[in-house]
Order: sequence, then C-alpha cells, then structure tokens
Amino acid sequence: MPYQRITLTHFLLQEQRRLGGTGSFTGLMTDIIFACKMISREVNQGALSGNLGKAGSENVQGEEQKTLDILSNEIFMHMNALGGAYAGMASEEMEDVRPVHGAVDGKYLLLFDPLDGSSNIDVNISVGTIFSILRLPEGASTIAEAAFLQKGVKQIAAGYAIYGSSTMLVLTTGSGVNGFTLDQSIGMFMLTHPNMTIPTDTQEFAINASRARHWEPPVRRYVDECMAGAEGPRGKDFNMRWVASMVAEVHRILCRGGVFMYPADAENQAKGGKLRLLYEANPMAFIIEQAGGAASTGRGRILDVAPTKLHQRVPVILGSRNEVTRLAGYHAEYDAGRS
Repeated sequence: MPYQRITLTHFLLQEQRRLGGTGSFTGLMTDIIFACKMISREVNQGALSGNLGKAGSENVQGEEQKTLDILSNEIFMHMNALGGAYAGMASEEMEDVRPVHGAVDGKYLLLFDPLDGSSNIDVNISVGTIFSILRLPEGASTIAEAAFLQKGVKQIAAGYAIYGSSTMLVLTTGSGVNGFTLDQSIGMFMLTHPNMTIPTDTQEFAINASRARHWEPPVRRYVDECMAGAEGPRGKDFNMRWVASMVAEVHRILCRGGVFMYPADAENQAKGGKLRLLYEANPMAFIIEQAGGAASTGRGRILDVAPTKLHQRVPVILGSRNEVTRLAGYHAEYDAGRS
C-alpha cells in the first residue's frame, strides 16, 4: 500500500491553492507549529528539564503561575513575533496587548492561552495550548485593546495543541476540523484525524462536581437527570468525566462526543463566569461548531458574545448539539419561571 500521509504544512499549502490564497496564512501557522513543538518538548521533558513547580507569581487573573506557564508564554510570544505577520498579540498570562515591533505585514492578531490546564503539569495529565487568529480591523492604525474585542464569529482560524500520550494539533479555518499528530522521529505534524465530527447525541458529560452547591437550578436539573441513569427521566445511563484541562475535555468530545460545562454559578457569576472568552471560549466554540457541535453560554451562542474587555469571562457549555440545546432550553424555562 503506498504511503499516503500528508504533513500539516502540505495540508495548508493545498488549502492555500484551493482558496487562491497568498501564502500569508501558511506563514502564520508555521510559526504556531514551531511554538507548539517547543512547548511540547518542555512539557514532555517533565522533571528532567527542571521546569516543574510553582513560579512564585500570579497572572493578571490572580491565578498562581507555574514555571511552565511563564516559559510557554515566552516561547509563543517569541516564535510568533518572528514572522512579522501579526500586528499584535494578547495572552491569558499578560495584562495588556503586545504590539509586534518591526512587523513586516501586520494584518493579523493572535490571542492565546499558552498552557491550558497547567494545574495538571506536575501530575503528568494532558495539558495544551489554545490559539485564535483575527484580522486587524481595517483602519486600525495602532494596536490597542479595542482591536482585539471582536466577536468569535470574526475568527479566521482557531486551534489547540494537546500534549498527552502523543502531541496533536487540531485546527479549523472555518471549513471543518482536522487533527494532526506529531511524529517525534521526524519532527512533523501528520494528518491523522481528517474531518473530525461530533455525534449529535451522547451519554457522557463533564463538569466539576465539587461546585454543585453553587450551580443554578437548570444546571442542577440537567446533572440530576443524567445521574439518575436509565431509571430517570432520560431513560439511559450517563458517564461523568472531569480532567480540569479544557483542551483535554474538548479533545475527548471531538473524538467521541460528550458535553463540557463550566457554567455560571453563585460564586463566579459576578465575574461573568470562569473561562476567558477570547482565549478559551471563542476558539473552542469555533472548533466545536465546525465539527457539528454547539457552544452556548446557556443563554446564547458563545460566538455571538460581544467582548467588552480583554480578559472577559463567560459561562461555557459546549459539545454534542442535542445536549447543548437541552441545557439551553432548561435555562430558558428557568428564566421564564416555568421550571
């Protein structure tokens, strides 16, 4: 049988020819690919690299940083500034946007979470990198926060790298979702998961059950029905999962279906939710929708949320379409006083 694998670079070149592109996007992705390879190496080295443990600092979110959080942010910033195609970048780990000085053709903006799920680093559970690419708004002469405050529907590409038993990069450019596995022996990402799709129905959900005392009634209703199993109103058994890494949760949903929930609750409501809109919710919602799933705040489509600040938080419910629709319906019934 002839060898038929294609590399991520060749995949991008094929897409470029199909769409009649100029090659600028292929250049953007080349920088992201290198950055993800470098972060993968640091993560896979584990304790051998001396980069485990706490950094002794907090990020702009007030969250304790790990040493690899800071290193991953530096790698992603440096590698993606070299190509000169980004006018500016914004990271979950930095308070303000960073203009790219000396950009050759800065038509794009990059937003990223350099190491999602970093609380899992020291126990060797999957972590990842999330990224989102936007166009620089026409007429924007300077890079300010306002340039980044675009709805999720404006994304031209989004993806994530997952550093687990193998390193994968999952990407959408608005025409489906494809997954690429890093062949460590040759240093290339190879297309291994073409046209990833999410089943519309599922019997698996993921939520942090330790927060049950804070949940809103529609979320509690949904989880209680799932936990009741075949004897309950849903008439079937469900499995519950929780990894504390959004990348790992979304990757599992892409591979076999499911629903992931980090809803608004009594404790995080004042902040708007837990997960960041621009660095986590928007790119993952774009990927999920492109794979046939749905992504909601519980009260509206995530990709339609108009950002008002760089580190804005939102409730997140995403995954298999029928379950997300059910959860949105429970929220609507509760808000209307019918629940």
